[in-house]
Amino acid sequence: MTLTRANHHLSGLVELTQLGIIRATGEDAVKFLQGQLTQDIALLDLTQARLAAFCNAKGRMQASFVVFKRSQEEVLLVCSRDILAATLKRLSMFVMRAKAKLSDASDEFQLYGVVGDALNKIALDTRPAWEKLDIDGANLVFLYPGVGLARALYCTPTDMAAPQGESIAQETWNWLEVQSGIAMISQPTYEFFVPQMLNYESVGGVNFKKGCYPGQEIVARSQFRGTLKRRAYLVHTAMAPTVGQEIFHVQADEQPCGLVAAAAAHPAGGFDAIISIQTAAAADAVEHSSETRLTLGSPAGAAITMLPLPYPLLEDI
Repeated sequence: MTLTRANHHLSGLVELTQLGIIRATGEDAVKFLQGQLTQDIALLDLTQARLAAFCNAKGRMQASFVVFKRSQEEVLLVCSRDILAATLKRLSMFVMRAKAKLSDASDEFQLYGVVGDALNKIALDTRPAWEKLDIDGANLVFLYPGVGLARALYCTPTDMAAPQGESIAQETWNWLEVQSGIAMISQPTYEFFVPQMLNYESVGGVNFKKGCYPGQEIVARSQFRGTLKRRAYLVHTAMAPTVGQEIFHVQADEQPCGLVAAAAAHPAGGFDAIISIQTAAAADAVEHSSETRLTLGSPAGAAITMLPLPYPLLEDI
């Protein structure tokens, strides 16, 4: 699907009530998170943010976060609100004697998505993804663009004024999220994916040089031994996908070849989605682009069309 001219000039902001915040504080907060997440939190400075995953012992993602420091002893982890309570409970199990405190800080901050010219008015200029700018007590985290449009996450304490600008619809932000090619973990995809199945190693979500964390051996083995057989892809379909819905391939004998990881309505019609599927099925769909090779929900479901990813896949470390 193509964009209309209006989409090219899309600008505005939207409150992201579907997201919540876990706060880690204390002199051991960074050290504790360093041992739990796929990202190197110890190397993270106050001008950066990172994508990170929290995995089980088998390397399956239980949560994903946008992580940044407000100070050397205060770290915020932004995640899907529907998994926040369970994630907070599980992370808290590992604190033990560490001088760190974890809490749900969702009511203490407001989160906004900012896109296009509205971002320029707040930040004066755009910056690469995962850079962070502090603005009078608020934090602006630059994200991967969607359809070429600059995007950022704006986090401000609830006692501060909200950022100014025209509003955009939640559905529009959701579509830009899908178009960025980065899917966050939510309840329907809990423990379904190793990070590379959502291309996290290609968008700065995994650091292979840091120390151990839950599932680290599996994640590393998938990368270095060539055992990864599923990847995330951007697609379009005429019917509305739901997160967690199965994807089928014409040659798979009615066995699903993957799942929907994120989905949103396309402004010009139909729906775009991020799907995580077997690489062989994806290659076949690309080779036979004029045929229906992938379907949504069942072998007889709506046809799925492959779209190009907005970033290159990292093949070697």
